Amino acid sequence: MSDKRAIVLYLHVHQPYRVRHYTALDVGHRHDYFDAPEGGRENNADIVRKVAYKSYLPTNEHLQRMLETHPDFKLSLSITGTVLEQFERYAPEVLASFQRLVATGRVEIVAETYHHSLAFFYNRDEFEQQVVMHREKVQQLFGVTPTAFRNTELSYNNDLAYWADKAGYTAILCEGWDPVMGWRSPNFVYQPAFTSNIRALTKNYKLSDDIAFRFSNRFWEEYPLTTDKFLDWANASWDQPLLNLFMDYETFGEHQWADSGIFGFLEHLPKAWLANNSHTFMTVSQAAESFPAVDTLDCPQTITWADTERDLTAWLGNRMQQGAISSLYGLTDMVMSTNNLSLIEDWRRLQTSDHFYYMCTKYFNDGDVHAYFSPYQTPYDAYINFMNSYHDLKYRLAEAGQPV
Repeated sequence: MSDKRAIVLYLHVHQPYRVRHYTALDVGHRHDYFDAPEGGRENNADIVRKVAYKSYLPTNEHLQRMLETHPDFKLSLSITGTVLEQFERYAPEVLASFQRLVATGRVEIVAETYHHSLAFFYNRDEFEQQVVMHREKVQQLFGVTPTAFRNTELSYNNDLAYWADKAGYTAILCEGWDPVMGWRSPNFVYQPAFTSNIRALTKNYKLSDDIAFRFSNRFWEEYPLTTDKFLDWANASWDQPLLNLFMDYETFGEHQWADSGIFGFLEHLPKAWLANNSHTFMTVSQAAESFPAVDTLDCPQTITWADTERDLTAWLGNRMQQGAISSLYGLTDMVMSTNNLSLIEDWRRLQTSDHFYYMCTKYFNDGDVHAYFSPYQTPYDAYINFMNSYHDLKYRLAEAGQPV
């Protein structure tokens, strides 16, 4: 057991293959759902390069320097197969920068689904295949094998934890959501209900979201957020062993722009935290191994890290979303029986949860967040383009002799 208090910094990297403006007239004639003309709003190459130069490259430069300067600094990251493919194709310098981070031995890669899908809730065989695909991609590009697991959008329930335990993972991540935590603090390690060996680390969403969502908000009563102020809040729980800071990689430079001071905040964090000799940093797996579970975490319902409800309604909250995803997974057996790798890959790219996120019709703050990330003018445009692609999949299945 460690006698030091640790920050567990976990960052998630993902970009989907966005569906281009794909019309009913394209169905049966063109099968290029994801390749928009250069300069188009939904062009994947342009978006990946833009985010790379605003976020990934400068963030990795700062992290590399932090690793070189502070021997006790460590972090964990997860990085989807879809974004790894796009780095290889559109931004190889970004992939190289991530490889340099992992090569230090102090940056852990966390396992997940290759296509950032919700397959766990629809088809367990497909889910497990995507996990294997992701593990093999990580082994190929980084030479490491993940020992911790996170499901898409930090979706979590008892069934998932049970699966991950049986699959041999030592740690799993989830949201430290109040209705699930009850009296418990997110700053401890827990044992998921009905498991034997795996340990759960829960996101401290209040302090994480201060950085990820509120950092540059001039109307926030705590603005500006300095490192010293942040650590004063963190040190209020001085008798609790962990501070689990989980957020999107794009927090740095994309969601919070460089001129907000976010990079300075990031780089100063380890210096300020490690000034106390009783403080350190740990990866997810290290934290799970270094501290005993203080209690059982029972979560029969599904929680996520999205929206105010922290459930699946960001992706499955309306009939468009429910119909679209059910229709797509309804093709599973027919798609797989074709052994057509191109068709199977297109079907899997359409499973990416972002497509259903763009169809969300929530209002107020949650709706604003969905609109910010969407390449479409309205949720209905997202649905139309997706379903046109779906109907073309059915056309290709019919051509392959599958009854649809």
